[in-house]
Amino acid sequence: MRALITGVRGFAGPHLVRTLGELTDWSLYGLSRGQAAAPVGYAPLAVDLLDRERVLAVVAEIAPTHVFHLAAQSHVPTSHVDNGATLTNNIASQANLLDACRALPAPPRVLVVGSGEEYGLATPDEMPLGEEHPLRPTSPYAVSKVAQDYLGLQYFLSYGLPVVRVRAFNHIGPGQSDRFALSAFARQIAEIEAGHCDPVVRVGNLDARRDFLDVRDVVRAYYLALTRGEPGAVYNIGSGVAVGIGEALGGLLALSAIPIAIETDPDRLRPSDVPIVVADNARLRAATGWRPEIPFEASLRGVLDWWREQTGVSRSDLAFSGSNGPSK
Repeated sequence: MRALITGVRGFAGPHLVRTLGELTDWSLYGLSRGQAAAPVGYAPLAVDLLDRERVLAVVAEIAPTHVFHLAAQSHVPTSHVDNGATLTNNIASQANLLDACRALPAPPRVLVVGSGEEYGLATPDEMPLGEEHPLRPTSPYAVSKVAQDYLGLQYFLSYGLPVVRVRAFNHIGPGQSDRFALSAFARQIAEIEAGHCDPVVRVGNLDARRDFLDVRDVVRAYYLALTRGEPGAVYNIGSGVAVGIGEALGGLLALSAIPIAIETDPDRLRPSDVPIVVADNARLRAATGWRPEIPFEASLRGVLDWWREQTGVSRSDLAFSGSNGPSK
């Protein structure tokens, strides 16, 4: 089998490569913008998904049996700053890819990766959010993911392309950009431990509660959804448990040996914040047998240790004297 992965150099891409690499009967091809040294585990191809002719040619050459479409502009605040670029990038890129897939003599199964952000404005009494819940997007990013979601459905209904759609809720783990809250906290802690800055973590809204899942559980869900899910269907990918942002920050601070203060930064506060988000993952579990396997505490440790590596800090360099928390 031949798997084509778009956005292979993003957050989830390398983890998906590792997951698929454990399956000996898969050949992997990774698409990304720009050139890079050949990574281990897949054949790299430089392709801008907005270049329609290039996409058609490359997909025809590879003739994949499975496509994991991960590429997207995924940062909500950025979408508020430049909504047109987010909408064009996420929607037009996918349209080019789907056209290339349906042009093949044997069309591949295609995974369209949506987001829990599609549900948007929801109240606490509406939790957990099932796949039939109304979509009320509150950002241009969320609108783009709704469009990707329904574009995938349209290609299934109109052309019979075997598209499986997923809506992934918040995920964390090694390699995540510090544009996302928990990874931003982890980077600040690692830099404090390295002596690069004062012992203060700057934060946004700590009251929100979100459904977090380890990225390694997420990519395993991607694989199972695409290979076992029903074409045309949509599946939530989430833990089914809400964790407070403040609680998660406390968990990260407890992993450090250094007393660290907390300071609110107005620039980190997001508009249209929903107080609580929880996914109903029953449909995915029933269809694929998937279950979350990695504890949240291990995910926190994973992202913090990854940032420690980036800043040159070894855990052996730190003097741990027990549980730590935020200083007051």
